[in-house]
Amino acid sequence: MSENPYNFEGLNDEEVLRSRKLHGSNSINKVKGSRLLNVFKDIFLEPMFLILLATASIYFILGSYNEGIFLLCAIVLISTISFYQSARSKKALDALKEYTQTLSTVIRNNELVEIRSDEIVIDDLVVASEGELITADGELLQLNDFTVNESILTGEAFSIYKELEDPEKNLVFKGTAVVSGQCVFKTKQVGANTKLGEIDTSLGKIKKVKSPLQEQISRFVKKMAIIGIGIFLIIWGISFKASGDLLDSLLKGLTIAMSVLPEEIPVAFATFMALGAYRLMKLGIVVKQTQTIETLGSVTVLCTDKTGTITENRMELTKIYTHLNSKTSSDQNWNSEEAFNLIETAMWASESVPFDAMEKSLHHFYETLAEVDERPDYKMIHEYPLGGKPPMMTHIFQNEQGSRKIAMKGSLEAVLEHSILTKEEKSNVESIAAQLALEGLRILGVGAADFNGDEFPKTQQEFRFKFIGILGFYDPPKKNIAETLQKLYAAGIKIKILTGDNEITTAAIAKIVNFKNEHTAITGEELMKLSSEEFEQKVRDTNIFTRIFP
Repeated sequence: MSENPYNFEGLNDEEVLRSRKLHGSNSINKVKGSRLLNVFKDIFLEPMFLILLATASIYFILGSYNEGIFLLCAIVLISTISFYQSARSKKALDALKEYTQTLSTVIRNNELVEIRSDEIVIDDLVVASEGELITADGELLQLNDFTVNESILTGEAFSIYKELEDPEKNLVFKGTAVVSGQCVFKTKQVGANTKLGEIDTSLGKIKKVKSPLQEQISRFVKKMAIIGIGIFLIIWGISFKASGDLLDSLLKGLTIAMSVLPEEIPVAFATFMALGAYRLMKLGIVVKQTQTIETLGSVTVLCTDKTGTITENRMELTKIYTHLNSKTSSDQNWNSEEAFNLIETAMWASESVPFDAMEKSLHHFYETLAEVDERPDYKMIHEYPLGGKPPMMTHIFQNEQGSRKIAMKGSLEAVLEHSILTKEEKSNVESIAAQLALEGLRILGVGAADFNGDEFPKTQQEFRFKFIGILGFYDPPKKNIAETLQKLYAAGIKIKILTGDNEITTAAIAKIVNFKNEHTAITGEELMKLSSEEFEQKVRDTNIFTRIFP
């Protein structure tokens, strides 16, 4: 319990109890039903298990104890594998549920207190800071340079900048991570009613579906069992009619029928699936259902992102183009005034506490090249977060003497569109950018502006920027990616790259890693303009899809 620096009192103890009684606690209820009972049910109602059990019983009736014991051992082996796999996946899933932090800071009785996250109630005021997780769904009341990674919900790795005034950007969600800044939010949903809770509940209700191979084997076993029963009845009837001995005829019918029943198939199937699961387990992969092994073995097309999957996601600044002297240079030649001005401007357009790999690289080179570090002397007085299509961002800093720095960076297309360059100059810059992109570099444009007064434009696009230059970041391919791609090709698997980067950079990286691209790349925008028939054909024929994400 500590002093409350915020202008909010929060709930009192009575209001907390009332809210918990009315809306429940902040825990996600598990899907009803015993996991152990469900595993038992899945095992004992499986046709392959039933055929093994029936076959073992018949062997004991016929006095073939060795065969009966062998099949009983097989039954125990298959059951043990299923139970072990279920227990292991349950343990892993339980560990994943602990992903959300156990403690949260809330404002109650006009004091800051730390409580267990499952004790949060609706209308609680929660404080979340950089590096922490959001522990309930809520609406922002106060924030400071606040960005959140919502990849757990959306799959998108880029951070989302939150704004109080924007109804679409002033909400936070349970399970998302605070990348920068701090906020106070009012809890609107808890437990299973949060977005994460809804996903968890829906996943828990998904019924287990048999794989195609399991379906085929089940149908085959059933058909052979029916044929075996038919043969048994025919042999029994013929033998009984000839001998009149009921028991002897029964044994003869069972003996012939046993040769038809495929009791080895269930054993072989379960064994191979178990071996596949074991191999994945050695690689640190949790296999919740053994049919996953079959699914992996049936893959014919694999879609992959570029950044962080094919590449290392390091984004190191390796080349720059300075417009003032029309010079392209690598990091060994950045001692000129023009090069430093470009890097410094790009640094001011970055977050003060960088979390993005590219912005970290910019801060690093600024620290290396600057004779005097001016960052402590300047404070951000206005910010235009990353936005627009193509996207760009602008920061305005000012020191105590009133000196300002207005810096922007973003997509080269956006920077050029809002710059004061002539059409001919823009064309020249674009050709230089294309050359850098052919080297596999991710391209960013950088600009600066002047503005007097304190009534800043509503949007950053209203500034007229002086074009400073181009930044070229290189994200090196993973060391083993070329070998991995060749193994996938050898296995007959087609690979398609889906990325938000431009086609030139993506094609250059693809060439470096020996990616097979027999067809022309296509952008997401071009893809959306096609008819349904053209769309399907293009998706089948194309291996590289660029600018997929807005």
